[in-house]
Amino acid sequence: MKKQLKCILITLLAASATWASAQFPAPGKAITIVNPYPPGGLGDMIARAVARQMSDSLATPVIVENKSGANGAIGTAFVARAQPDGYTIGSVPMSTLAINPLIYKNLGYQPQELTPLSQAVTFANILVVPASLPVNSLAELPPYMRANAAALNFASQGNGSSGHLEGELLNQAVGARVTHVPYTGSAPAMQDLLSGKVQLMFETVPAAMPFIKSGRIKALGVASATPQPQAPEVPPISTVLKGFEATNWIGMVAPPHLPPAIAAKLNEHIVRALHSPDVARLAQERGVIVVGSTPEELARVIAADTRKWGEVVREAKIKND
Repeated sequence: MKKQLKCILITLLAASATWASAQFPAPGKAITIVNPYPPGGLGDMIARAVARQMSDSLATPVIVENKSGANGAIGTAFVARAQPDGYTIGSVPMSTLAINPLIYKNLGYQPQELTPLSQAVTFANILVVPASLPVNSLAELPPYMRANAAALNFASQGNGSSGHLEGELLNQAVGARVTHVPYTGSAPAMQDLLSGKVQLMFETVPAAMPFIKSGRIKALGVASATPQPQAPEVPPISTVLKGFEATNWIGMVAPPHLPPAIAAKLNEHIVRALHSPDVARLAQERGVIVVGSTPEELARVIAADTRKWGEVVREAKIKND
């Protein structure tokens, strides 16, 4: 009898999930894309561009809500606790899924429990130094770092950010121990780089380009395996430090246990939005590459980056400050 009741319950749950999937999205019911950082950043711009396109293709409101704090953990945890009905999804950077779990305790979510939807875009940071630093090429940097490590500092946008991990990866590749100085975002870190208070920084190409063009900072290399379209003259760091590569990305995820049919529908409309002319223009302006992957591909990327950055975290003994 218990076995029969269990079978009936499973059947009813499956039927309920199928019915909910068929009704998704309900007319007029808004879908919320949570961006776990303040407005105005790259992730926020991508989320809003995708939301505009999804609103049209799904014929339902799609809004963006910013829930910032704890290096993206607050907003991502909010998504993880939301109902798995398709009406709450997250637009989150690589660091939130592949780095935060390595250095923060009690995050409020586990990346492997979230439902992957699609890798949205990829992009690479550029390594910059003050104009006053007596290093004028990528080849000059490793010996200078080794000879002056005790007097040097590298800035990052925060503990556990991509700039932090890339700085530690650079330390390991060079064999130096340059001190990490975390900031509360990109702007204050750049200000101290401009003044020479810190001497190295990994920054996004669009954010760094105005200062590079004005001559206030020098670009030495890009973290990607190939040159970046916005700075084609800047060589990849791997041309001097073999094997150095660090690609950042933004991915779309949903709460755990999202019904597969809803996940598939969201993936379809996210990918369609990413390949729209509106997002293509934004991608060109901001120096990012549109991907639009399957959920399975995003899951593999998260797993691979967690393994890669886990090695860096362990060697550098990084922990939550």
